[in-house]
Amino acid sequence: MAKVVVLGAGISGHTAAIYLRHYLSRKHQVVVINPTRLSQFPPSNIWVAIGKMKSKHVIFDLEKIYRKNKIEFVQGRALSIHPEGDGSEDRPFVMVELTGEDKQGEKINVDYDYLINATGPRLAFELTEGLGPDKYTYSVCTYEHAEQTWKALQEAFEKMKNGQKQKFVIGLGHGSATCQGAAFEYALNVAYEIRRRGLQDKAEILWLSNEYELGDFGMGGAFVRRAGYITSTKVVTEGILAEYGIRWIKRAGVYKVDERKIYFEKLDGSMGEVEYDFAMLIPAFKGAGLKAYDKNGNDITSKLFNAGGFMKVDADYSGKPYEEWKASDWPKYYFNPDYNNIFAVGIAFAPPHPISKPMKSPSGRVISPAPPRTGMPSSVIGKTVASNVAKSIKKGKLVLEHTASMAEMGAACVVSAGYGFFTGAAATLTVFPIVQDYEKYPEWGRNLSYTLGEVGLAGHWFKYMFHHLFMYIVNTRLLWWALPL
Repeated sequence: MAKVVVLGAGISGHTAAIYLRHYLSRKHQVVVINPTRLSQFPPSNIWVAIGKMKSKHVIFDLEKIYRKNKIEFVQGRALSIHPEGDGSEDRPFVMVELTGEDKQGEKINVDYDYLINATGPRLAFELTEGLGPDKYTYSVCTYEHAEQTWKALQEAFEKMKNGQKQKFVIGLGHGSATCQGAAFEYALNVAYEIRRRGLQDKAEILWLSNEYELGDFGMGGAFVRRAGYITSTKVVTEGILAEYGIRWIKRAGVYKVDERKIYFEKLDGSMGEVEYDFAMLIPAFKGAGLKAYDKNGNDITSKLFNAGGFMKVDADYSGKPYEEWKASDWPKYYFNPDYNNIFAVGIAFAPPHPISKPMKSPSGRVISPAPPRTGMPSSVIGKTVASNVAKSIKKGKLVLEHTASMAEMGAACVVSAGYGFFTGAAATLTVFPIVQDYEKYPEWGRNLSYTLGEVGLAGHWFKYMFHHLFMYIVNTRLLWWALPL
């Protein structure tokens, strides 16, 4: 009998857990450790933050799902990994602090044969002074944040109805923040709701980004086929923002927010500030902060994790110059090279380098986005790792039959701009591969047969249907495993 422990139940962790249970017989244990009993589908938090969905539509009950599927659930927060045991016990384990109401604060050890780290990001609001829902800005990173943001947005709408002008600043709250797509989508939805209410003359909307050019989205931008022509995501993005009446500031690293202003440094070293009435800014991401120790109690955290707290896997971390980066630098299997029974999926794994060209201001401030690893890539990676772990258990040795390199996988990003089956719209971008491969595609870095961009009602339908498809799968309803992920 083998025991697989999954740390975290976001998109990648939950996907890994339910597929492990599907692939393995009941004699094997699947254990999920997560701080809360509820998880969420983050892409739909945008619709919660504009009042078109309730939180209950984007969350799912882990305890209920796992009970049905014979998956053990531990409500707790992983503190440290002990891949060699601790001297008195040779079996590897994870130290966990329980977070359930009845056992809150109690610490236990959970042993494992295979470990999948899916702890996701820590929202590092503290890296930007004054940033965050408990300070001066709002967020859409969690459903709780989205609820709070919707409440504040309604207040802003009321002020506009009463004749008071409002300035909205939406974008990235740190020089290295990623998830540009989520912030961009929220900006378009806010603009749509303002227009729908006829309040355009009372609103000013500003897109504030760390991107070198708009449409970078943390993946170096892209050239796409659109209406029979090849164009850049820069042109498409600028056109959409202009259509919705949104001004923009790019190449900006936000370093401070107070109750009236947002302060930033530009890539050229100039300093800027902008006043606001409502601000939704995405924070930088860090790893969960897990520690690691060998059997003698020595700290080996740097052996398993990079400086940002993300787990090292089968990637090239040599730190070579940007000009020498290759698609082959990216991991395929997501196992730690020192402990090949430990895997990392989704945002928990350490990318070998950014996808966009890294840039700094003259002062040394990083002003370029980190690589995105959310949504579709996270679920694909989670499923792939689950498949390899299950096969390894069945064969009694490490088996790596399936790969999920971001340099060999495509992704679709659907950015909604309004909500409604006949009135909504969305910008749909597909890229293949996610990480540019100039050796295979020397002209564009990607295969333009599968790298496309369109704007229209069909994209909104796709996003709406994908929301319900995902919720059907994660709730493991009838024949869920037969549906495309």
